[in-house]
Amino acid sequence: MEKKKEEIEKCDFICVHEETVRKVNEKMPEEEKLFDLAEFFKIFADTTRIKILYVLMCSEMCVYDLAQLLQMTQSAISHQLRILKQMDLVKNRREGKSIFYSLADGHIKTILSQGLEHIEE
Repeated sequence: MEKKKEEIEKCDFICVHEETVRKVNEKMPEEEKLFDLAEFFKIFADTTRIKILYVLMCSEMCVYDLAQLLQMTQSAISHQLRILKQMDLVKNRREGKSIFYSLADGHIKTILSQGLEHIEE
């Protein structure tokens, strides 16, 4: 079954709503902040990283447990955790010889929860 391309609806005539454009323009973040936001969301574009974040949303875990649960090598998990840590999405703590990872803060849990809720609608 072929899916029809939806046409984008356009205004019938050209008219700039200057007051609206001005108000929104005043609220627009700086270009650098928008770039950082885009980089932040790119992190969520990888299924492995999403799996790791989801697991950490449920429980703090060490690399070995994450590797076992996700059926991946410790090296692969460590690589992804390094990326997540650089973006301040996860944090770690040492307990003896083990290092446990968890979500950096409640914002990450909110983003994941709302994302799941959106796709399940």
